[in-house]
Amino acid sequence: MPEKLTDQQLRRRHKLKSTLGLGETLFASAEERKFALQLEDGLRLVEEGLRKEMTFADPLADVTARYLFEAGGKRVRPALTLLTAQLGKGNTPAVIIAAQAMEITHLASLYHDDVMDEAEVRRGVPSAQFVWGNSVAILTGDLLFARAGRLISGLGDRAVELQTLTFERLCLGQLHETIGPTPDEDPIAHYIQVLSDKTGSLISAAAQMGAIFSDAPTQFQEPLHEFGEKIGVAFQLIDDVLDLSGSVEQTGKAPGTDLKSGVATLPLLYLKQEAKSDISAANLLERLELGVRAEGKVPEDFTVAVAELRTHPVTKKTLKEAHRWAHDGVEALASLPNGPVRKALTRFAETLVERSN
Repeated sequence: MPEKLTDQQLRRRHKLKSTLGLGETLFASAEERKFALQLEDGLRLVEEGLRKEMTFADPLADVTARYLFEAGGKRVRPALTLLTAQLGKGNTPAVIIAAQAMEITHLASLYHDDVMDEAEVRRGVPSAQFVWGNSVAILTGDLLFARAGRLISGLGDRAVELQTLTFERLCLGQLHETIGPTPDEDPIAHYIQVLSDKTGSLISAAAQMGAIFSDAPTQFQEPLHEFGEKIGVAFQLIDDVLDLSGSVEQTGKAPGTDLKSGVATLPLLYLKQEAKSDISAANLLERLELGVRAEGKVPEDFTVAVAELRTHPVTKKTLKEAHRWAHDGVEALASLPNGPVRKALTRFAETLVERSN
């Protein structure tokens, strides 16, 4: 007979489902139910710690730093850290701290991203730079990076090295996205590298942190690194598709936000390729580019063009590419032992690419 869960446990179980896509079928055996309870308890400890770490003595910093944290978020990165920790000793104090640092690092990057992209909405609320201006948003992001660094510094040299490398790649990814590819560089290969740096690096670090600080066998770290990198690319490619959708509730942003900001998403890059030999693709590309260049209110034809791009074959091609990256990420887990962790990571990858359905 299934165990009776408390209301708090049910809420945490729901959080796991929404974060990692872990349905009840994952928790069929006693071992898997114990595994689920470990994850739920870990998420509770991480959330409690985040509320403490996101508090600042300075009144302005306390408001701005907590702004996006309190706006929501699925806590994907700390959940991955907790999940991979179950390959070792589970929710050790170091694992909980690492999970908190991963989420704070992610939050910090959102403040900076919104400034770079001139985004007006994040997580369904006005972006920080829209509310307080660029300078406050940038400094808040810096403050959060510092807080994450302080947490990581207490975990030793391995953690500092991994966090520093991740921060470096986050910055390089944003730099290369801003500057764009060189004339002799393949735009699509350039874009995939940007995604790997901006998204894959942090998801990969989160997955590795759990294994490292739970004292899991060291041979698990490389498969988790590869899994995180590939899943990060798949994650962002699905976001490229969702950017074209009309659901602010689903994306937290208005449809076409990335396109309007001049971000070269994969559907647009594929469209540019087709436009060289296809008149209809060239016409659609021209309408999109006119909308991007337009000042003030988003032109109605841009909105129509975004909807056309959503159903265009290049978007289906992007979805196929996202599925390929997710599949390759799962394949990287082949050397992990069969069990709840591998099963959950696989389900997470599947759920990630199902977001566009």
